[in-house]
Amino acid sequence: MAVSTRSGLKEYALRALGAPVLEINVDDDQIEDRIDEALDYWKLYHYEGVEQIYLKQQIRASEIVLTTSVAANFDLAERITGATSGATAEVCRESTRVSSGTLLLVRNVTGTFTAGEAITGSAGHNATLSSITLREYDNRYVEVPDYVWGVTKILSMGQASSSKNIFDLQYQLRLNDLYDLTSTSLIYYKTVMSHLALLDLELNGHQGFRFNRLNGRLYLDANWQTDFILGDHIIVQSYRAMDPTTWSKVYNEPWLKHYVTALFKKQWATNIKKFSGIQLPGGVTLDGDKLYDEATTEIKELEDELQNKSAPLDFFMG
Repeated sequence: MAVSTRSGLKEYALRALGAPVLEINVDDDQIEDRIDEALDYWKLYHYEGVEQIYLKQQIRASEIVLTTSVAANFDLAERITGATSGATAEVCRESTRVSSGTLLLVRNVTGTFTAGEAITGSAGHNATLSSITLREYDNRYVEVPDYVWGVTKILSMGQASSSKNIFDLQYQLRLNDLYDLTSTSLIYYKTVMSHLALLDLELNGHQGFRFNRLNGRLYLDANWQTDFILGDHIIVQSYRAMDPTTWSKVYNEPWLKHYVTALFKKQWATNIKKFSGIQLPGGVTLDGDKLYDEATTEIKELEDELQNKSAPLDFFMG
């Protein structure tokens, strides 16, 4: 019978251990913990536990909220200073947003502004700061959702790195050399493309980054002043853990069902180990140690199968 829910997976594992013919001495909280443990392990190591996705993230300026609607009065590139904190920032704009109303866009924030303090601009403009929120440009990192377990590549889609225009070498090669695929050899095109890719790698390299899923921050190792334009986007090639509440087929995955059953058996054996050797009515003797050893062996074999015999997954940082 196919399993499509968390409760169905629980009932499957208990039946595999002998329920309802046998009484499985495991508490519901222990069962839930073992299912969570199995799902986490499956997501970490099973090649079908994650899927590749692309996330779009805009590089945004930091945002200062003023108490009055005078943000438009400040000049572009005007330097503002907090009267109490001494913190400074530079007024800026994004490709699609400008300072208006009570929202003042800034970058290169130095120090920590204090809520309620007066700010003064180098051009003589004044206002009172209500709050400030640092965004990607000043944080030097991108917030990544909790469901992302690994990052493989950063693809810049901004104007600063775009080369797909009429003056681009690849554009000209396609325009002039591939007008007729029946009479033009692809060998020359392939050779030139490989050469250009090598030059790009040697001269520009790949976007460096650091990511750990436990803090949810994707740090971009770049010169932010020259490599990014405010308002541009980056594409994050990453892996997302499969959520069984959304993709119910996860619960019916054969390895997961066997692993959950083995974890239940180990928990059951742990609970009854202290009663080992006690003879029950009918001459039945509890042997928790033997059951524990069996479960431990099964778990080890299943983990070995998953880590050493499953289909390989691309390397990712996470």
